[in-house]
Amino acid sequence: MDEMNATPTESSRSNLLIPAAIVIAGVVIAAAVLYGGGFKGKTTVPGTGQTPPSAVVTGSLADDDPSLGDPNAPVTFVEFGDFQCPFCNRFFREAEAQVIERYVKTGKVRFVYRDFAFLGDESTAAAEASECADEQGKFWPYHDRLYNFIWDNYFGKNQNGENVGAFSTENLERLASEMGLDTGSFRECLTSHRYKAEVEKDTADGRAAGVSGTPTAFINGKILVGALPFGQFQTAIEEALAAK
Repeated sequence: MDEMNATPTESSRSNLLIPAAIVIAGVVIAAAVLYGGGFKGKTTVPGTGQTPPSAVVTGSLADDDPSLGDPNAPVTFVEFGDFQCPFCNRFFREAEAQVIERYVKTGKVRFVYRDFAFLGDESTAAAEASECADEQGKFWPYHDRLYNFIWDNYFGKNQNGENVGAFSTENLERLASEMGLDTGSFRECLTSHRYKAEVEKDTADGRAAGVSGTPTAFINGKILVGALPFGQFQTAIEEALAAK
């Protein structure tokens, strides 16, 4: 299996109870370790591009979540991501930057980020913290800081970064302080769990749309799963533009 096209899934945990699935999971996890040198514990599936459920429409998926680009752009790119996910990190570091440079900055694509916090408590904490940063108009810088922080301190060092303290309350507050956010307001927002329901809604909306792992992208309703090469996102974007 090509590890580039892999993404953690919710169903994998229950599959570990089935002997045949254990064998499959072992092969896939081995591929992930070869890619990351230390990303542990999450079974993965290939991201090949899928047909979304008929009920999915682009407008409802975008919701009111943070976005980059022209709100009236002809193409809407919605990513469901988890800040602890190593494959989301790969997407962030590779394909996302090119999507933003080539399509968002040129007014062709609106890029929307929605939480699919399913890898544990620290996924939820990081997602809530990003919403608190958004409250101060700093969602995107904080979004980038979270992905860079876990890369610099864990994934980039071939270490597992999931639920090991990377996104502890202390670290989330420190990152906010380093960015110049109002730390008092940020702390009150984070510790009160003001955006817990918002994060849960994003995750629930993702599941309803057919999301089972991260990263999952919807490009004008077409679903693409995994940290795919930029070219596959580019093809989907160009097809969506041509359809307009």
